[in-house]
Amino acid sequence: MLFQCLPTDPLDVAACADLLRQQPLIFGLVHVSNALGTINPAKELIDLAHQNGVPVLLDAAQSAPHFSIDVKELDCDFCVLSGHKLFGPTGIGLLFGKYKLLDQMRPYQGGGDMIEKVSFSGTTFKSPPERFEAGTPAIAEVLGLAAALKYLNSIDRIAAAAHEDALLSAASEGILSIKGARLVGTAARKTGVASFLIDDVHPHDIGTFLDVEGIAIRTGHHCAQPLMQSFGITGTARASFAFYNTIEEVNTLIEALHKVSRFFGN
Repeated sequence: MLFQCLPTDPLDVAACADLLRQQPLIFGLVHVSNALGTINPAKELIDLAHQNGVPVLLDAAQSAPHFSIDVKELDCDFCVLSGHKLFGPTGIGLLFGKYKLLDQMRPYQGGGDMIEKVSFSGTTFKSPPERFEAGTPAIAEVLGLAAALKYLNSIDRIAAAAHEDALLSAASEGILSIKGARLVGTAARKTGVASFLIDDVHPHDIGTFLDVEGIAIRTGHHCAQPLMQSFGITGTARASFAFYNTIEEVNTLIEALHKVSRFFGN
C-alpha cells in the first residue's frame, strides 16, 4: 500500500501526518524541492513517520550541496545523494541505510564480491554493504566523488550557505522588479533556487533568450509535473545558485530578464 502526498509550498505537514497514520510501506521525503528550493521540515516528518511505524527514505540530492546533513540526528532510515549535484562525476551516487534494515534485504543484483558461498544447494551473501556492491565498481567515479566530498568538507559550509542565501535574496528581489514577473515557490525556508514566470512568455522562450545572452537556466516542469499541476501551470524558468556564483552574475541575470520582458512586450 503506497500513498502519494502532493507537494505544496511549504509542505502540508498535517496532510502528511494523516497519510502516515494509514501506515504506507515507506515514506519518500524530498529534503529540498528541486523545482522550488523549499526546505522541507525533514526531522519533524521523519519523527511523525516513525511514530506510525513507517520507515523513511530521505532524498537529499538537492540539500547536500547546500548544507551539511547529519543522518544520525535526522534519524532517517535511508538517505540518497547524487554525485553530480555534489560537484562530482555523473553516473554515481550514495545510498545510506540503517544496518538493521539493509541486513534484512536481499541483493537486487548478483555478481563478483558480494557472494559468501555458492553451491548447487544454495547461496549465501556477504553482509552489507558488500551485499549490494556486485561486480567491478565504478572506480574512477568513486574516486572523483570522494574528491568532491573532500573538497566540500574543506570549505566553510555555514559561510557558503549564507552567501547562497544572499544571492537568492538578491535574485528574488530582482525578478520581482521585472514587469509581469512572479516567483513560484515562496516558502520562508528556501535554498539556492529561484523559479519564476513572466506574463505571456513561455519558460522555454525565456531560456532560449537567456542562452543567447550566455546565461544558463533550466526550464520546463523539472521532473515535477504533479507539482506544476498543483500550481495550475505547465512549468517555470528556474535559476539555480551555488557558493561559487557571484552577485555580479545575479545582476547580469536580472538585466537580461528585463530585456526578455521588453522584447516580449511587457
